[in-house]
Amino acid sequence: MTDIEIKKGLAGVTVDYTAVSKVNPETNSLLYRGYPVQELAATQSFEAVAYLLWYGELPDADQLAAFTAEERANRALDDNVREAIDLTPLDAHPMDVLRTAVSLVGASDPAAFDSSRESDLAKSRRLLAKLPAMVAYDQRRRHGLGILDPREDLDYSQNFLWMTFGEEPDPVVAQAFNVSMILYAEHSFNASTFTARVITSTMSDLYSAVVGAIGALKGPLHGGANEAVMHIFDEIGSAQNVGPWLDTALAEKRKIMGFGHRVYKHGDSRVPTMKAALDTLVEHYSAQGDSARDLAALYDALEADFVARKGIYPNLDYPSGPAYNLMGFDTLTFTPLFVAARVTGWTAHIMEQAASNALIRPLSAYNGPDERHIDGYVPDAALDAAATLDRPEEAAG
Repeated sequence: MTDIEIKKGLAGVTVDYTAVSKVNPETNSLLYRGYPVQELAATQSFEAVAYLLWYGELPDADQLAAFTAEERANRALDDNVREAIDLTPLDAHPMDVLRTAVSLVGASDPAAFDSSRESDLAKSRRLLAKLPAMVAYDQRRRHGLGILDPREDLDYSQNFLWMTFGEEPDPVVAQAFNVSMILYAEHSFNASTFTARVITSTMSDLYSAVVGAIGALKGPLHGGANEAVMHIFDEIGSAQNVGPWLDTALAEKRKIMGFGHRVYKHGDSRVPTMKAALDTLVEHYSAQGDSARDLAALYDALEADFVARKGIYPNLDYPSGPAYNLMGFDTLTFTPLFVAARVTGWTAHIMEQAASNALIRPLSAYNGPDERHIDGYVPDAALDAAATLDRPEEAAG
């Protein structure tokens, strides 16, 4: 076998240009279209950030008004989508429910295969509007509750929480949720975004690319990590148990979810903003009892002990999981919340890929058995000759 350098996981491989986002190593900032995400989280609504990712600039007042009016008018689920959710088993993972619902939205769209930018923008806006209803209804039905109609008098984050819990959220909760959506909206060529771009590169439709991205995001090494953080917290139980639990976990070489990131070597730049939002939630919910402060104590103890031992810092999933828990979301709903945010980044990349497309088809280095043959096989002369004909690589692979 020839000496070939293998980049496992495509680590360190630059495969294309993007104008959607980047991590600025000088400032350790994640930039959306050039804007540091912490500035966007402090000053903008999620709707404005979605507009920025799709159109390249923040909207002016009139543009934002038109954009939000369209989003509010398209929030309700079509009957066939609601019925499909009802038919999905209650013990199915919510990401499976979401994958199915998005696929049905695509199958019902007569413009699904119109890949013009205007058509794909319309599809993107439609998914942005409808994903909250899918996520909210799936959580409610698991608790024996019915679907709630969206409210056009509430903004995106307020309405999302209303459709899930049936009451208008406190401004502190709505703002923390808005921050989380902005922080999760985009992150360059991560696994799910790259999946969406690969699918798009085959000239498949936007819905197929989003469904594929949902499948990639489900994994615990990607979006599913925010769920895994709460499973770890449940396993540990309290701040007092962190030391012994971590002793065992490290001895067993377990991966501690919520820590580390391939891009950030000195800490995820999004964490301070999300941790500040988590702190506001802890303060808010502490009025209802000690559970919020107990959760915060466990959070702080595990972070301090793990960083001291391993020098590996939290990523965004570490503060977002406890934040969603305090808001009242089921742990299994955390990754669907990620989808509702990241669909903005996915679709921005889908449209960018389509605008300057090349089929994404990497090579592999074969390390299997050398050529061998079936005992007793007598080749057919015509078939043997046909097998030697040159074929275009794309047609063969």
